[in-house]
Amino acid sequence: MKKLLALAGAAALAVLSGTAFAADAPVVLRFSHWVPPSHPLQPTYEAWAKSIADESHGSITIKIFPAQQLGKAFDHYDMARDGIADITYVSPGYQPGRFPIFALGSVPFLVANAEGGSAALDEWYRAYVGKEMGDVHFCLAHFHDPGTFHSNKKIVVPADVRGLKIRPATGTIANFITLLGGTTVNAAAPEARDVIARGVADGITFPWRSMILFGIDKVVKYHLDMPFYVTPFVQVMNKAKYESLSPTQKKVIDDHCNTAWAEKIATPWARWEHSGRDMIKAEPGHVFTEPTAAQVAEWRKAAEPIKAAWATDVKKAGGDPDAIFAAFEAALKKHGAAY
Repeated sequence: MKKLLALAGAAALAVLSGTAFAADAPVVLRFSHWVPPSHPLQPTYEAWAKSIADESHGSITIKIFPAQQLGKAFDHYDMARDGIADITYVSPGYQPGRFPIFALGSVPFLVANAEGGSAALDEWYRAYVGKEMGDVHFCLAHFHDPGTFHSNKKIVVPADVRGLKIRPATGTIANFITLLGGTTVNAAAPEARDVIARGVADGITFPWRSMILFGIDKVVKYHLDMPFYVTPFVQVMNKAKYESLSPTQKKVIDDHCNTAWAEKIATPWARWEHSGRDMIKAEPGHVFTEPTAAQVAEWRKAAEPIKAAWATDVKKAGGDPDAIFAAFEAALKKHGAAY
């Protein structure tokens, strides 16, 4: 009898829930991202969109536009702000200086992994969204698996970067390369292979399996086998579009724009990305160099001015870098992702 009553209650709740959404006008949201459909983010986004459709009882449909169909990777934040797309996947590091607090996620040697790291990033940054991303509706933030240097010339210690032309992952990494005496070449991920193949760049900072996805493994030989940095990303939504939703629809979006979903989105990609290291190692002609403990210490010391520069930028923007850094460090420790 208890089981029958429970089933009846669940059925009644489902009917009531469906009834609540029945009054909502159907909405189609355009979700734009810039990685190819073969990227592991694509099925993750499809699962995210399906979950939203299911929980909204079909009143919210998300149509996904991959591979820069609606605009260039560099423009995705403004595309959401301006309503060119309703939801976008953004690499804030493509616009150095625009989001100084968020740039802390790009500082080398802080984040050990993308899974717990993404939960930490999302949880930490929500306190600062209004200061930097108040012109959009923030959804979530996450990392990719730690990346490193891949190049046509061997890089083992910081001094080896001097004189090289490197495509950096973010503005923070660009500053680090400049600090080491290298020069930077700006190119979005889909264009990176071409700039290296043409000799415009000598190398790149990138995660492992994306090297294969974008064909960059075919144009570089040397790999620094060290978890060097992570790149932080956000998903954001057009503010007016979010506000136009019904209360029940907003609740569904809110339930999919949280720290739990940030980790869900990051995890499959992180595991896929990590597998690329052994795949490239198995390819002929590649040279892997694992730095010694002393060499890692040399890299860490070389990166210290990057944290100091980040702190200066945050101060200029009116923030307290010590408090912000402490909060991030605490979140990383909480989620088991401190380097």
